Amino acid sequence: MRVLSLINQKGGCGKTTVAVNLAAALARKGQRVLLVDLDPQAHATLALSCDGEAGLSLRDVLVAQKPVRRVIQRTRFGVDLLPAASNLAEFEETSARMLKPENTLRDALTAVARDYDWALLDCPARADGVLSANALRASSVAILVVETGAFALQGAVRARRIFESTARAQGSRFDTRVLGTLFDRRTKCGRELLLAMHARFGRDMFDTVIRESVKLRESAARGTPVPFLAPRSGAADDFASLAEELLVLRLAEGHDLSDAPVTKSRVRAPL
Repeated sequence: MRVLSLINQKGGCGKTTVAVNLAAALARKGQRVLLVDLDPQAHATLALSCDGEAGLSLRDVLVAQKPVRRVIQRTRFGVDLLPAASNLAEFEETSARMLKPENTLRDALTAVARDYDWALLDCPARADGVLSANALRASSVAILVVETGAFALQGAVRARRIFESTARAQGSRFDTRVLGTLFDRRTKCGRELLLAMHARFGRDMFDTVIRESVKLRESAARGTPVPFLAPRSGAADDFASLAEELLVLRLAEGHDLSDAPVTKSRVRAPL
């Protein structure tokens, strides 16, 4: 199971939109996908027409140590969900009394590591909190989600420093990727910012960019991922392209690493 965390230090950049719709796009390609909602606002849970308040939720895994399989909800979109509820915020307080609380999610996911090809972690806006630290500790890849808007590049650089500092402090090893979102090619500002992002992050940038779309807002309101709500839309095409890029990169990693040990020059293999 490859674990991808969707992260930034601010809201409104499209983390949840990417998590939900990428999960659905991977599922439509026959992949076994688990979506983990790490945000007490539970927007990813709601976006899959689920309710974390009605039963067990991720809080019960992290705080009460309930088995993950008891908490996972099956959705009608082919994506399994570890739902969030508002009481997930309790983990911030509880973690202060724990040894190595950042390991809690990673240890819990070990039980289902053979059940899925991918786990996508939708992180809260606070990049330096214990929930995001859990996501980074569990992750194979941290995806920094950056909207192509004013001041986004500066914020992205700061966010990257925060979670890379967190990773060093807890001894985590993961690759870093950057994904542009909310892109409007009609605006000069959007085009210039996307070019600046590619110049700043280079090979860490995904080739795919997620364009601004009314269909994405509509899908969130209806609790239906856009690959199912509007499979022929441009928005669905964007997430199909991103899913395909992930699959290709994963295959490339398997080819590169299967016959040789990991060396310093190979650590940057993306996925």
